[in-house]
Amino acid sequence: MIKQRLQKIIAESGICSRRKAEELIIQHKVLVNGFAAKIGDKANPENDQIIVNGYRIPKVIFNRVILLNKPRGIISSCNDQFGRKTVLSLIPSDIRKGLYPIGRLDYESRGAILLTNNGDLTLKLTHPKFNHTKSYFVWVKGLPSSSTLSEWRQGTVLDGKITMKAKVNLIKSLKHQSLIQIEMKEGRNRQIRRISEKFGHPVIDLKRVAISKIKLGNLQEGCWREVKEDELSCLYQ
Repeated sequence: MIKQRLQKIIAESGICSRRKAEELIIQHKVLVNGFAAKIGDKANPENDQIIVNGYRIPKVIFNRVILLNKPRGIISSCNDQFGRKTVLSLIPSDIRKGLYPIGRLDYESRGAILLTNNGDLTLKLTHPKFNHTKSYFVWVKGLPSSSTLSEWRQGTVLDGKITMKAKVNLIKSLKHQSLIQIEMKEGRNRQIRRISEKFGHPVIDLKRVAISKIKLGNLQEGCWREVKEDELSCLYQ
């Protein structure tokens, strides 16, 4: 195998992102064959012994990306101080090692969330410049007016800053609630719930159905599957 930059090897091992790897190298917390590494160093992950902050990177690294259909009442993190179930608890123990969720889906929301051991992919999906579209079906109380939906599409003030434009379409309305389809590239904390609340139409149910071109399809709630190679390609664009 051709030698690669240390930051890339560390990120692909799932320990951290490239940016964090650079910080660890600068702090002399990365050793290659017993010697402190420096920025710009390269290594062969098959032959060289690489230790990051006391942890030895396995010499054979298999990058894994999993799509999980998260139910309500599950935390989108690796562990929880209150002992609540996390997304990792839904993954078999022999597979979950090194995995962590990409982004978040709040406790009361459900649907698509990705887990990986690939630090580079995490950066690409969480950094604003990559702008991957996420799709949602959202039930809200009442019937939002045309002007409300228009403002939501064009951008509304949240935390003193205008939100990015989004596709917001009314799918159907019942007596006391409405179903809205939302496609957006922005991902502020609980953004959909907070905008809905602002407009006077609190969320009843929120389900994320797609991340970029990776769709839930018929994947049952609480179940998971490996993401296919052709699906992964869209995440690197």
